[in-house]
Amino acid sequence: MRAARPRTPLKFAGWCFPCHPRSVGRARMLLREEARDWPVGEETADVAVLLLSELMANACRHGRTSPEREIRALCTVDGEKLRIEVSDAGRGVPRVRQARDDEEAGRGLALVAALADVWNVSLRPHGTGKTVWCELRLRQK
Repeated sequence: MRAARPRTPLKFAGWCFPCHPRSVGRARMLLREEARDWPVGEETADVAVLLLSELMANACRHGRTSPEREIRALCTVDGEKLRIEVSDAGRGVPRVRQARDDEEAGRGLALVAALADVWNVSLRPHGTGKTVWCELRLRQK
């Protein structure tokens, strides 16, 4: 009997970024370029770029990643879903909060929760850090 080979995602892209606000725009641009060749549709690609942007911004702002550590982003299309993951070395677990009208920040995870079909946080089992991920169900055309 042969061992089953792990299933490879239909499409995927991954990047490492320095913990810097400029990395957010770079991540958006890279995903936008990749998604042109993915079977996800323009509207889903737009939402995916926005979600990646929010997760990257949170990692840069709250991840408390030291300068020598990077933020990693991975986006995959597998079957009927597009998954976005952002990993950093921060210890805190992000939570959705209600931002006041006069606050300039604090709406990122609320936006992720509203637009993604599912999202969550996975702590690294052997080390410092976490991965915040979300998924979009791909709509049949």
